[in-house]
Amino acid sequence: MKPTTHKLSAGEKIGYSLGDLAANLIFQTLVTYLAYYYTDIYGLTAAQSSAIMFTVGIIAAFAFNPIIGALADRTNTRWGKFRPWILWTSFPLGIISVLAFTKFGNEASVAYAAVTYTLLLFLYAANNLPYGALSGVITGDMKERNSLSAYRFIAVMFAQFFVQVFMLPIIEYAGNGNKAVGISKLMIWLAIIGTAMLLITFFSTRERVQPPPEQKTGLRDDLKSLGKNKPWFIMLTLTVLVFITLAMKGGAYVYYFKNYVDKQSLEKFISPVIGWLSSAGLNFFGAEITSAGLGLFNAGGIICMIIGILLSKPLADRYGKRNVFGVFLAVSAVFILLFYFFTPQQIGLIFLAQILHGFFYGITIPLLWAMIADVADFNEWKNNRRLTGLIFSAMMVGLKGGLSVGGALLTALLGWYHYQPNSEAAQPESAITGIRLIVSLYPAIPFFIGAALLFFYEIDKNKEALIESELLARRARLQTHQ
Repeated sequence: MKPTTHKLSAGEKIGYSLGDLAANLIFQTLVTYLAYYYTDIYGLTAAQSSAIMFTVGIIAAFAFNPIIGALADRTNTRWGKFRPWILWTSFPLGIISVLAFTKFGNEASVAYAAVTYTLLLFLYAANNLPYGALSGVITGDMKERNSLSAYRFIAVMFAQFFVQVFMLPIIEYAGNGNKAVGISKLMIWLAIIGTAMLLITFFSTRERVQPPPEQKTGLRDDLKSLGKNKPWFIMLTLTVLVFITLAMKGGAYVYYFKNYVDKQSLEKFISPVIGWLSSAGLNFFGAEITSAGLGLFNAGGIICMIIGILLSKPLADRYGKRNVFGVFLAVSAVFILLFYFFTPQQIGLIFLAQILHGFFYGITIPLLWAMIADVADFNEWKNNRRLTGLIFSAMMVGLKGGLSVGGALLTALLGWYHYQPNSEAAQPESAITGIRLIVSLYPAIPFFIGAALLFFYEIDKNKEALIESELLARRARLQTHQ
């Protein structure tokens, strides 16, 4: 039997990456605007928003993800284990993403928000968890896996760029000043585009890595095997920490620009760019100075993140994923911390810190998911059990748990510091202090802890090479005997 090649074509890498672009049209919206949507558009209080985001998020993390992971590992179809889930969930995910950001009537319904958010997180787990696990079986070549991650997260950056740069201005433009109408219209288009991209991912990829033929299916044995996997525990904790930070600072920037940054200084700083964009036909971008400033602020960070992503693979190939991840995660945290010290008028320094943070954090972005796939290889190498779906489901627990904790902390801290939603008057000084801390000190702490945690992660560059060579040899022997 001819051995399976683990080299991937550019077409397959692009097709796979479109799935994450689609998912991140939703995910980046949740990270960046869900708290703001609930408090300032939909009409919930900060306490109600915090309760929904935390409660539903924790249920999704600890119930939905393990269930989907176990089911995906036990799925056997002619399309593979994980690809079918992308097909089955593509249309329902698009529909619920629209409903979750649509307001019916004038009064905000806590029940409606909770139900739609629950369904959205369930379908997101059923789609994105198998999608992530697919990266662990699409190839067994770790350098190809690094390359695939780079493709994937460049696509993620396109989604993040759109959401963080253009989404708020488009919402105001599409709704003619009514943000509730504008966000509903925009989500309809994002759902259509995202569904099409997920279908492309399904049709353009294939699964090459199969579990060992002698592996018996049993959840108890799977969990027992996972319990012996120290790198898995470390990556789970790291995932939680990373997404706490992303949710806190990502959701806080809109409050930072709305309530802290000096509007006149901001307008003076960005006016040349707005003028150039207007001449290019992007007239909606300058509709409101805070939205325009936030969009350009995010744009600078994301563009530099893409540059960092492009450097990730060569750096990881040379120095190993673990070392590169730890160093640049710590450096990026320094630039988050600096936000506390900027005055409202120091617009140039605010933008510069975002650009440098984006560049250094961008180097780490592809490494997280590539390392999680390496953890699945480590488990197969050490325990002779391939648990791709379960391992990725655990990481999605960490992602959803971190996202939920970070988002809930954001809204809870806003309430703690007496933030007044939709207030035309100036915020109290305590709220301004809280906003400054939420974009600086609080989100920097998890990044620093995560960087320190990687000192205990044993899969360095040498062990990566050992695991890859031994697993490829095992699989080749099995193929020759089939």
